[in-house]
Amino acid sequence: MNLSTTYMGMTLKSPLVVSASPLSENLDNIKQMEDAGAGAVVLFSLFEEQIRQEAATWDYLTGADAESFDERLRYLPLMDDFRIGIDAYFELIRKAKEAVDIPIIGSLNGITADGWVDYARACEDAGADGIELNVFFVPADINQSGAEVEHRYLNVLRMVKERVEIPVALKVSPYFSSFGHSAKLFSAAGADALVMFNRFYEPDFNIDTLEIVNSLDLSVANEIRLPLLWLGILYGKINASLAATTGVQGSTEVIKYLLAGADVAMTASCLLKNGIPYIYQILAELEVWMQARDFHSVAEMQGIMSQMQVAEPEAYERANYIKALKDYRF
Repeated sequence: MNLSTTYMGMTLKSPLVVSASPLSENLDNIKQMEDAGAGAVVLFSLFEEQIRQEAATWDYLTGADAESFDERLRYLPLMDDFRIGIDAYFELIRKAKEAVDIPIIGSLNGITADGWVDYARACEDAGADGIELNVFFVPADINQSGAEVEHRYLNVLRMVKERVEIPVALKVSPYFSSFGHSAKLFSAAGADALVMFNRFYEPDFNIDTLEIVNSLDLSVANEIRLPLLWLGILYGKINASLAATTGVQGSTEVIKYLLAGADVAMTASCLLKNGIPYIYQILAELEVWMQARDFHSVAEMQGIMSQMQVAEPEAYERANYIKALKDYRF
């Protein structure tokens, strides 16, 4: 059974890619991911915001008057310690490239133009096979238009593409007034892949303490519906590779994503819950499913349930909404 696929111009041995998570902070884990059959690994995100905030805090605190300087210094690590985190990231890329044969993709979560470009080039210099730009941006300014938000994504993408030679994926949110049109613009601007979708971790309220609470909930299988919709609509209509990165809990979600038109399915949540060897099971079940339906390769099944391929393409639009309401039974 041929499980290989093409993603951002790279040939992967399987369509299952490990998405950015703490699991990839450890080189031994990356080796296990390759051994288990992962097609590629997206490293944990390097957050420009965190790095720059730490640097700014250092500059502010060490700029205090002479009497308080020594006292404050006791509670702060040296500035070199802040840099260790950045250097360690690029060193991990170098070590991973020496240790495994599968592609290693750097993940950048940035906020400024200089930050995106500087860190992208550093990833390339370290040997990364590609870069995933994680644009974690909530447009909370009510005076900012949709076109301005769209331009922000395009600006980041274009700047990075001008400075690096390796493929660049854009991890996007679904919150555009016309996501299909935005996806077309991102692809035309040079995105080698669109990763759908970024999960925003919205705040919750503690009603006893009246505090804002930030908590992390791992994705669940029913979250695949929105990416599934847009994968099916976009398949065959843009040049960028398509990656699905929400809700993969097992082989079922991988199969559905491939049928919709994804080149790869990305997961981290199910590996955090079940362990890295779970990759074996997902791929084994994918092979069994393919064999039972006489598919000999991923390419044969990819996109056959997309809007371009299904007998009733209107099922992707309002007709699906009407039918769902009509067929619902209490």
